[in-house]
Amino acid sequence: MRVTPTSTDEREKPVTSEPSGRERDGTTEAFVAHRNLLFTVAYEMLGSAADAEDVLQETWLRWAGVDLAEVRDRRAYLVRITTRQALNRLRTLGRRKESYVGSWLPEPLLTTPDVAEDVELADSVSMAMMLVLETLTPTERAVFVLREVFDLGYDEIAEAVEKSPAAVRQIAHRARAHVAARRPRGVVSAAESRQALEAFRRAVETGDLQGLLDILSPDVVLLGDGGGVKQAVLRPVTGRDKVARLVLGGLLKHAASLSLRPAQVNGYPALVVHLDGALDTVVAVRLDEGRITGLYAVRNPEKLSHMRRETALRR
Repeated sequence: MRVTPTSTDEREKPVTSEPSGRERDGTTEAFVAHRNLLFTVAYEMLGSAADAEDVLQETWLRWAGVDLAEVRDRRAYLVRITTRQALNRLRTLGRRKESYVGSWLPEPLLTTPDVAEDVELADSVSMAMMLVLETLTPTERAVFVLREVFDLGYDEIAEAVEKSPAAVRQIAHRARAHVAARRPRGVVSAAESRQALEAFRRAVETGDLQGLLDILSPDVVLLGDGGGVKQAVLRPVTGRDKVARLVLGGLLKHAASLSLRPAQVNGYPALVVHLDGALDTVVAVRLDEGRITGLYAVRNPEKLSHMRRETALRR
C-alpha cells in the first residue's frame, strides 16, 4: 500500500499537461471506488460529517491534478491526501469548538446495516469512541485512526502525517494507551445495546422512574448538544438520580406529541426522538457492564442532516 512517485518529491503534484480522456476516467473511477473509505477516514478524524464532506471535495480537487502514472497505489495516495486535508480541517474545527455553545458532540450518522456487522468498524465510529478520540491531539487522532482502524503501516502513516516512522510509532503507542484508559471496558454487542435502549425507552414512555434508575449506572453522565439553537443542558449532568429526573421531566412535558424510535446510528442501536412528527433529537448511549454510563443527546439541527439518509462507511 506504499505510494512511490517516480520523483524524489513525494508531495501531491499537479500534472503539467492536460490529462487524456482515459486518465480522467481513471482518476474519477479511483476516487468513486474509494469514496466511502475516504469519508470514513475524514469522519473518524473530525467527528463532523459536514466537514468530512468538505474534506472529500478538497481531496478530489487535489486528486484531479495528480499524474496517475506516478502513483503505484491509488488507495494509499488518496488516503494520504484525505488525512492531510482532515488534519488541516481538524485544527480549524478545534478553534470553532472553543466558542461552541454548550457541549460539542459528534455528528450522528444513520448507518447502513453492514456497518454493524463489522464489529471493529462499528466500535470505532460509535458515539462513545468518537468522544474518546476527541481527547487526542490532531496528530495522535490521525495516527490512531489510520493504524488501529485502517491498519496502515507505519511508513504510510508517516507520509500522511509528515513525521518519521519512529515518531509515528511513539505517537501510536501514546494514543493507544490514552484511548485504552478512556474507552468502554469491553466491546458491547448490538443485542446488549438494543436491550438497554428498549428498557430506557419503555421507562421514559411510561414515566417509570424506578425502571429508568435500574438501567442507568450510578455515575451516568448526560451530555446534550443544542448548538445554541435548541435547548439542551449546557454542562454535563452526572449521577443516576439527577439524569433520570431530568430525562423524565424533559420528555414527559411533550409526552402527547413525542415518539421514540429505534435506529442504527454510528453502527450501534440508538433512539431517534420525533416531536410532532419532526426529527428532534438523536440519543446514543455508552454501555459498561450492561448499564448506561453515557447518554448523548444531539439536538443541534445542523448536525441531524445525515439522519435523513443512510451513510455507507468502509475500512
